[in-house]
Amino acid sequence: MTSRVRAPELKGRGWLNTGGKALTLADLRGKILVLDFWTFCCINCLHVLDELRPLEEKYGDALVVIGVHSPKFEHERDPKALAAAVERYGVHHPVIDDGDMHLWQQYAAKAWPTLAVVDPTGYLVASMAGEGHAEGLSRLIDELVAKHEADGTLHRGDGPYVPPPAPEGLLHFPGKAIELPSGNLLVSDSARHSVVELAPDGETLVRRFGSETRGEPFSEPQGLVLLPPRVSELTGYDVVVADTVNHQLRGLNLTSGEISHIAGSGRPWRSAVDDHAHDALAADLSSPWDVAWFDEKVIIAMAGIHQLWWFDPIKRTVGVYAGTTVEALRDGPLPDVWMAQPSGLSVSADGKRLWIADSETSALRYVEDGVLHTAAGQGLFDFGHVDGPADTALFQHPLGVTALGDGSVLVADTYNGAVRRFDPAANTVSTVDSGLAEPSDVLVTSSGDVLVVESAAHRLTRLAPGVVKTVDGERHKTERPPSHLAPGEVTLDVIFTPAPGQKLDNQFGSPVRLTVSASPAELLLDGEGVTTELSRKLVLNPDVPKGVLQVVAQAATCDVDAEFGACHLTRQDWGVPIVIDSDGPSRLPLILRGLDETTS
Repeated sequence: MTSRVRAPELKGRGWLNTGGKALTLADLRGKILVLDFWTFCCINCLHVLDELRPLEEKYGDALVVIGVHSPKFEHERDPKALAAAVERYGVHHPVIDDGDMHLWQQYAAKAWPTLAVVDPTGYLVASMAGEGHAEGLSRLIDELVAKHEADGTLHRGDGPYVPPPAPEGLLHFPGKAIELPSGNLLVSDSARHSVVELAPDGETLVRRFGSETRGEPFSEPQGLVLLPPRVSELTGYDVVVADTVNHQLRGLNLTSGEISHIAGSGRPWRSAVDDHAHDALAADLSSPWDVAWFDEKVIIAMAGIHQLWWFDPIKRTVGVYAGTTVEALRDGPLPDVWMAQPSGLSVSADGKRLWIADSETSALRYVEDGVLHTAAGQGLFDFGHVDGPADTALFQHPLGVTALGDGSVLVADTYNGAVRRFDPAANTVSTVDSGLAEPSDVLVTSSGDVLVVESAAHRLTRLAPGVVKTVDGERHKTERPPSHLAPGEVTLDVIFTPAPGQKLDNQFGSPVRLTVSASPAELLLDGEGVTTELSRKLVLNPDVPKGVLQVVAQAATCDVDAEFGACHLTRQDWGVPIVIDSDGPSRLPLILRGLDETTS
């Protein structure tokens, strides 16, 4: 018999999608609750939103999903920014604003995203971190429905969700923009799931590609790149579109308007990194966010797995270009580098540098001669709005970048609401303009105009020329509570229990893998590297007072009862802030997938 735990009460700063009503657990008694701890910068959290949609539809009268928004970045604490994100990503369930991280701590969350399941009588029955839990959740919900219908404690009926008003206007959270040879503009109209061609004024609609319905053929498209004419002649399409939520690339023929599927199986990537070329249509991609033509290939900012991939439109193959899937900041020769949700790409005028907006490290980075460098940015938990020397300047979750002819770079510094400029000659960062509504891209036209995709204002904005501001703003660190650990030897335990109906899959060797590193590297005296066990002894340096442990765990499972059962890969990345404390514990537990306690 395992003791049962009452779910903590739902207390926050406010509610969205409830018609203004604050909900309590008593209001939701009789429903199965899934609490989704998320933050709107986090690509893995956005994946979970999409995984939950079919569950909400399937179990609509028995299940209530509650989004618990526990922010990482300062901008995400703004209630208006949260409301915009809920609208942008089509969140169709109630959301509680956990701006002070109260519920995050009450439910012992340690990673974004985390899911907690509460049964109809108000008891916490499961907790799981990361994405990829839809099937396990479905089995668990089936068990809860059967049990509580038999007990008479399940109450079917309408849930508390109240939809917001329908949006108006030409654009709805536009993402990226490019200039066409005609002088017209092509813009990804992300929340309307389409791509639009506008006249050079940025306001007059020429035509729209796509149905404005999620998934047909686009789902929250983002990046766009115009192929060289010699390549377009061979492929039959002119523009590559990053079809982000469909995990695919699409080709757009500007003459016929035809939209073709050119890469991505449609399944999100959950595999192992290799250096092989793969058939483009069969390969699993993960939230491609931007695309650029570099090194005679389309480079893909694969935000969902913290990598850059390449796509060869002639050979119709894809492969890894840079990154190991570890979410952190580490430079060096490709591909063995670390990135964190790369979201913007641009190529220098001479074609030698690929500039990258690495959003989760709030960094501006670039690839040159096969090596990744960081121009400005400190890491996962340091951000702000500070101009000056590049080694001390700070951004806050930038999503867009564009290289200028003079070698400098403009950055859409999204969560600072600013356009920033990096000058490589002086090695400084300055502010071009501020007060913008979540700028997600910057475009410099052939006539020299600077257009900003002002995403949360649903428009393109033309900047006045020649105005450069200087900002010496605040520096921030994420206020996510750190884990206090004793110096010296500690035990890292990743706790994994297969989902209901699954078992560990041993047919190809060890079904589990654990990768550990640290930032700064000096934090770990021993324990770094890859092993095939989920428990490991670490030795923490008593002379390094704090840092971040990078932990990546994965486990392979397969269905128990099916003759040809499906195989699954559960994977989670943690960036765990650590404070060395002589009175701290000597064990760090992390949950890869939670236990189902409903039968206890």
